[in-house]
Amino acid sequence: MSATAAPAAESMPVSAAIRQAIAAHHAGRLAEAEHIYRAVLEVVPDQFDALHLLGVLRAQAGHPGEGAQLLGRAVAVQPAAADAHANYANVLKSLGRLDDALSHCDIALAHKPGHAGIAHIRTGILLDLGRHGEALAAADSVLAADPRLAEAHYHRAVALQALGHAAAALASYDQAIRLAPTLAPAHNNRANLLRLAGHLDAARTSAIEATDAAPQYALAWHTRAGIELLAGRPADALASADRALALQHDFVEALCARGVALKNLGRFRDALATLDRALALAPGQPEATLERGFTLAALDRHDEALAIFDAFLARDGERTEAWQGRALALQQLGRLDEALAAYDAVLARAPSHVPARNGRAGVLRLLGRLDEALAAWEALAQAAPGLPQVHHNIGSTYFTLDRHADAVAAYDRVLALVPEHRQALHNRVAALSRLARFDEALATCDRLLALDPEYAEAHHNRGSVLSSLHRFSEAVAAYDAALARKPDFVSSLQNRASVLAYLGRHDEAVRDFTQVLTLDPEFPWIQGALLASQLHCCDWRGYETAVAALEAAALAGRRVSDPLPMVMTTPSPAAQRAAARTYAQERFAAIGPLPPVDRSAPARIRVAYLSADFHDHATAHLMSGVFEQHDRTRFETYALSFGPRTDDPVQCRLREAFEHFIDVRAESDAKIARRLRDLGIDIAVDLKGYTFDARPAIFAYRAAPIQVNYLGYPGTMGAACFDYLVADATVIPPAAHAWYSECVVDLPGSYQPNDDRREIAAAVPTRAAAGLPATGFVFCSFNSSYKITPPVFAVWMRLLTAVPDSVLWLLEGSALACANLRREAAARGVDPARLVFAPRLPAAEHLARHRLADLFLDTLPVNAHTTASDALWAGVPVATCTGEAFAGRVAASLLRAAGLPDLVTDSLAAYEAMALDLARDPARLAAVRERLAAGRATCALFDTARSCRHLEAAYATMWERHLRGEPPVAFAVAAD
Repeated sequence: MSATAAPAAESMPVSAAIRQAIAAHHAGRLAEAEHIYRAVLEVVPDQFDALHLLGVLRAQAGHPGEGAQLLGRAVAVQPAAADAHANYANVLKSLGRLDDALSHCDIALAHKPGHAGIAHIRTGILLDLGRHGEALAAADSVLAADPRLAEAHYHRAVALQALGHAAAALASYDQAIRLAPTLAPAHNNRANLLRLAGHLDAARTSAIEATDAAPQYALAWHTRAGIELLAGRPADALASADRALALQHDFVEALCARGVALKNLGRFRDALATLDRALALAPGQPEATLERGFTLAALDRHDEALAIFDAFLARDGERTEAWQGRALALQQLGRLDEALAAYDAVLARAPSHVPARNGRAGVLRLLGRLDEALAAWEALAQAAPGLPQVHHNIGSTYFTLDRHADAVAAYDRVLALVPEHRQALHNRVAALSRLARFDEALATCDRLLALDPEYAEAHHNRGSVLSSLHRFSEAVAAYDAALARKPDFVSSLQNRASVLAYLGRHDEAVRDFTQVLTLDPEFPWIQGALLASQLHCCDWRGYETAVAALEAAALAGRRVSDPLPMVMTTPSPAAQRAAARTYAQERFAAIGPLPPVDRSAPARIRVAYLSADFHDHATAHLMSGVFEQHDRTRFETYALSFGPRTDDPVQCRLREAFEHFIDVRAESDAKIARRLRDLGIDIAVDLKGYTFDARPAIFAYRAAPIQVNYLGYPGTMGAACFDYLVADATVIPPAAHAWYSECVVDLPGSYQPNDDRREIAAAVPTRAAAGLPATGFVFCSFNSSYKITPPVFAVWMRLLTAVPDSVLWLLEGSALACANLRREAAARGVDPARLVFAPRLPAAEHLARHRLADLFLDTLPVNAHTTASDALWAGVPVATCTGEAFAGRVAASLLRAAGLPDLVTDSLAAYEAMALDLARDPARLAAVRERLAAGRATCALFDTARSCRHLEAAYATMWERHLRGEPPVAFAVAAD
């Protein structure tokens, strides 16, 4: 033995050895103390102190079973040793032998009545036994003896919490923490109590204080993870769960929390692996099992998820989370009736279960039971007003029901709760746009982009709103921004193409339309738009093939074109009707008519004209005189204008022409329809059809008893909500009525009115000023470039070749269109310089320069319409060829009404021959011009008053049939 070593216990008296062992024990020299205790017991096996203290030491060393055995022997030696019974009770408690532990505590207290430490141990055992009322009384007894005992306050808080006295428990935890700031269990339990009360910020603070006080306390890290999950901080929850698991690898509950955090982060496969670990440690563990089902559902493995929930319910049919999971899985699998029953099962067990109430309403919506869904969500919002998703669902349902103002209000409630809620902002833009509240929609887009400048959909929506505001260049920039962030954003490409087309930038539109079809060959309505823009560019590559393919697809019911491009590009009335029907069926499917109303016959027939063109526009130029000459003793006239306020001379004239001129551009389609109802309109006339800025959905609401398609659109609307199409027997011969969904009304003369007050400037420019050669025959065609097609252009080039020194005077289109036409001329052996392009001028000056032209050449399959009337009004004969459809027969209608039927041909060959003959026979051409000039004041085409009377006669017949309860029918108006 060394000089410093302790003497062997065997050589000392027992009492001395015990004293030495106790000293070593207290000094933390546990191995030395254990050696001495064991040496004593070898000599005296029933030595009380050695049994007692070695039992305590072994329990402290992590061997509670051995410690309990030693302590049991000790109290058998000295049954009155209170401290030994108390220590024995503590060790038994750690072993889960709670009844035995309580018994030994009671023995200890019998020998040491009122001992605070023993009473404290007893309180903990009572808590573990779930005897919370007794535990509370015991804790109060301890605190009466020593009010500064922090752990007694802690025990008291635990008892109070278990008894449901949350506020008192919180106060006791606070007292315990004041006395012992590092008492981690108190911080931990306080965090859980605050979490249950919904005070997540305070709960999180307490959980952090628990982990700060005891970084090795795994339970506190688990508590913190759960609170982070509830607070919507899954990344922080994951970090906390990982800390708990680093301390306790088999902590099943922490594995569950980790799995949920990973699921909420979208890391579904990692979540599934973590939950599988938990279930390997604790097969069938309820939370892990349920979360595994929800994670499988997130992975779209709904069949597997459903199997898990069904198996769980077979074991525990009362667990609401399992019924909820089953309902979600069934909903995703499209088994909606079963999903509804599963949600009902949740609510039978928990009537206020918010996710189930929310999910059930969602199923009702999917089943088309929108009113029930809305009522369910509104009831839930009343019960739990702080749930943004519920208000969002209400908004979306209102939107589907066309109650867009209510939708905006619901989205505003979402944003009051979560100002940065991106989807609510996104949907708010759509609802405001439907309400025509475009300035507010634009501000909402900007608010969304302030939150996330990289949000491509927000840039896209901003482009759509700017387009609705006619801020087209800015709209293009917004679509550019969307596509910079999402290059394959097909809807943005399509919208940008449409705006570029409106701006006349058709070459760029062709690029975008082509890219749309490359990305999505079935993208709806694009093929017709692409062909129309190609024609605007006079790009005729593959022209015949493209037209044939478009017609075939439209006849097959495919969504290949809006109605307008079909009218612009194809000659077939059957294909035009098919495209219009397909478009109308989709466009108006969600719109229900307003309820019918019964009204007595009015003193005057109320006629409302709806248009965006009540300003310096072709429609207004044609109709101004008719509007002025309506018989106000028989008709009360309304203009509902959803176009710009220009205050140009034409618009000012129209404001005087109508009895009521109402600006409705800031109103939604539904609101305008209701306004028509409120005004008691009898006949509503759509002057736009499917042209740019049209709003045909107004008529889908069945705004008026009689609804008419007239003038602005040379084709059928393909929609049952339009009763009549005003035409004439030339543009729609009786045999062709079947190609139009409306009942056709034949006006005498021409369907197209003209304003006999149209001004022609007095000054006629010189040929040189107009860019024309000093001499030579001038053929002209002031149609838009899209109307020029290869067969017609070939005729024109042959005419130039056959008529020396002649020129073709065209309206100037884009630089590309002009270049392509010159190239096509050269390809046909004609000097491109013989094509002269006229810049756009104000209407009166444009009419004046017509006098420099000798003959106007018409186009096919779309004729000149207003441009033909312009030419005839200015005294220029028009040579035309009739086509198959309305749009290709307008010039024939105008010429017949002007008394020049001999200028109408029925084939391109006859058209070419007639034009050549007129160019070569100055006398014949002069005679035609003289007839035109002589009849200008008397012919039907320019008799505005007569056109108005015929139109009024049509309205009167329509209205009389309606009053008799007779359905719309085709009819002809007699000439007066």
